[in-house]
Amino acid sequence: MAATPVSLDSGPGCERQPDPWPEDGPLSPALRGRRGITFAVLAVSVSSFALLQSLIVPVLATIEREMDTDQATVTWVLTAYLLSASIATPLLGRVGDVVGKTRMLVITLAALAVGSLMAALAPSIGWLIVARVVQGAGGGVLPLSFGIVRDEFADAMTSALSVLASLTAVGFGLGIVIAGPIVDVFGYTGLFWLPMVVTALAAPATLLLVPPSPVRSPARLPLLPAVLLAVWLCALLLALSEGNAWGWASPRILGLFAAAAAGLVAWVVVETRVPVPMIDMEMMRRRGVWTTNAVAFGVGFGMFAAFGFLPQFLQTPQAAGYGFGASIAESGRLLLPSALASFFVGFATASLVRAFGARRVIVTGALLMALAFFSIAVWHDATWQLYLATTTQGFGSGLVFSSLAGVVVGAVPAHQTGVASGMNANIRTIGGSVGAAVMAGVVTAHHGPLGYPAESGYTTGFALLGTAMLAAAVVAGRIPDVRVQPHSRLEDAGNAELGYLPANRPE
Repeated sequence: MAATPVSLDSGPGCERQPDPWPEDGPLSPALRGRRGITFAVLAVSVSSFALLQSLIVPVLATIEREMDTDQATVTWVLTAYLLSASIATPLLGRVGDVVGKTRMLVITLAALAVGSLMAALAPSIGWLIVARVVQGAGGGVLPLSFGIVRDEFADAMTSALSVLASLTAVGFGLGIVIAGPIVDVFGYTGLFWLPMVVTALAAPATLLLVPPSPVRSPARLPLLPAVLLAVWLCALLLALSEGNAWGWASPRILGLFAAAAAGLVAWVVVETRVPVPMIDMEMMRRRGVWTTNAVAFGVGFGMFAAFGFLPQFLQTPQAAGYGFGASIAESGRLLLPSALASFFVGFATASLVRAFGARRVIVTGALLMALAFFSIAVWHDATWQLYLATTTQGFGSGLVFSSLAGVVVGAVPAHQTGVASGMNANIRTIGGSVGAAVMAGVVTAHHGPLGYPAESGYTTGFALLGTAMLAAAVVAGRIPDVRVQPHSRLEDAGNAELGYLPANRPE
């Protein structure tokens, strides 16, 4: 008789549901058959949303020319999506916990398809921005998919979560890689037509093939907390997105930051007093939750900023004194090793966590990302140096993303899975917006004679990203030591199987 799994968290306030780390990998029998079909549908859904996060990044200049607009306006193609996703991610995760995760996943995928269709047919930049707001509702795909895995994959939950979490990092990098070839063949509208087709097929597939949610919370929706969350997130991300254009000391930016701070305080106060909160603040105090959220912010800060500015660095003509004069496709290919490394390391993460503990795996991933960013800051004169750095970054981000999912989901009761994973993904998005804004301010602070940013801006910027990842590694050292380690044979039952029990305290 195998050992019964017990709680993996340690310390006060860390109680949680049983959550074994299975011996099986993501291609084991536990993920075949009906589960395999469910997993495939979830993987397609998560990948579609992840791709839409970054497909636009390398082609903003193309859209600017095609729609005869300016750089400040075309930036809203990213900003609108970021604002919408930041609000939709935790909100739809909570709604899914109430009305059913599978039902909400179908609705979310339909919104992605409709938004992509609107974007593909957009006759003006204003229409495209509205379409990106609709697409942003797809942020609910992440917490809903993680919640379905928690409900349906009890004995293979961690392996499945590791792969899905890896797909979020891979999709972001892969979107930048494939954007150039897609534009070359189909034009920039192909960046919307292809995701529209995929999500339009994934929605009915989810309805037909994914089992209804067996776990639901009380049927009340926290409307006031949702409104306050939307208010302070909108104010914060709008200020971060427009700070360079409007001036960081301008009354509008300072007013937005003040509104964000006031909204955040009001939201926390309301959440602690309403009968059914959107975010359980007691849950947010759990060590397995706040530490993973802090690390997610740091990783988002570094990865989004790095991926957003590496293509620009490569596309800078050599006449500027640096850069490689690369095309969109050529600059995108630089990130392919990062995407592949991030994806494939996800298949090994469960085994690494069992052997070394989630804490050590996440700390190692954060340190690898820090090493990569410092390397780019110092050595960027040849493409092989950048390939080596981005591959290292891919291994690091893969370790972090695929491990964080298991820790944060396992740290909360089943009925809080959607909101916990949704907030974690949302904090990563917020970290990305902060990182991109800070990186933009550093890189564009000085310009050379040809009008391009000075090389020193990139050097300082990537060194700053490396420092941020060192800080994330320090915080990761506080993550509970979640793992499964070998135990002696259970002699009292005459069992011939080797039992596995989790570590019951941090090292």
